[in-house]
Amino acid sequence: MKRIFLFLATNLAVVVVLGVVASLLGVNRYLTANGLNLGALLVFAFIMGFGGAIISLLLSKTIAKWSAGVQVIESPRNADEAWIVNTVRKFADQAGIGMPEVGIFEGEPNAFATGAFKNSALVAISTGLLQGMTREEVEAVIGHEVSHIANGDMVTMTLIQGVMNTFVVFLSRVIGYIVDGWLSRGEDRRGPGIGYFMTTIVLDILLGFVAAMIVAWFSRQREFRADRGSTQLMGNKQPMIHALARLGGMVPGELPKGLQAMGITSGVGKLFSTHPPIEERIAALQKGA
Repeated sequence: MKRIFLFLATNLAVVVVLGVVASLLGVNRYLTANGLNLGALLVFAFIMGFGGAIISLLLSKTIAKWSAGVQVIESPRNADEAWIVNTVRKFADQAGIGMPEVGIFEGEPNAFATGAFKNSALVAISTGLLQGMTREEVEAVIGHEVSHIANGDMVTMTLIQGVMNTFVVFLSRVIGYIVDGWLSRGEDRRGPGIGYFMTTIVLDILLGFVAAMIVAWFSRQREFRADRGSTQLMGNKQPMIHALARLGGMVPGELPKGLQAMGITSGVGKLFSTHPPIEERIAALQKGA
């Protein structure tokens, strides 16, 4: 409940701050005179910015199971499945969260955690991870994923994504009206013209890239925190260091795009990568950062 309140309060604050700043700068009067209702735009930006992010969060477990082919372990069929479930339960108890659903999916080494709520999340491990790591290393990876849940990372990322989306929608349309007004000065017409639509499309794309970089940066910081969380759950940083080192020598499994930010490793291109380089993560743990 506290996280939901923070979620709503933060977004309300964004809307209020945008409105106050625009009023102080006189933007509201200018845009209203030129046919744009700034208050309506703020509401529109808020709905557009958070609508998709919230829906994705609420459907995250369902989408994860379908897209990654996760088989939820309802009743362990062998010793490995029983061990995974017991390990997740142990860490969930230590972290003070409800027991997540536990699943396995076929593929190269990877793992992820997802779900809208801290007490009803999902932890999934690939068969490649189980086959390519020692039990202690797999345990460290499970601790990492449970830490994501305990830290509320799924809600946090939704919040950040929603804020960024709101700014993109709002700024692109405000700038679009300003550019359109400049291009059409002296003309006697109502409503936006081609300048508004072209500017909005271009800025949606450009600002969207900037927003993606900011979201990716937050995601990378979250990975360092989950690494530390795993060491705290295990009481020893070496298993996580060993797990990361082994991952550095593996070809990580490709997760569906919507799940990449919740996996143990993903992508290339540092500005847009949701995970820091393995070397940086190991160095941070070795320094005790």
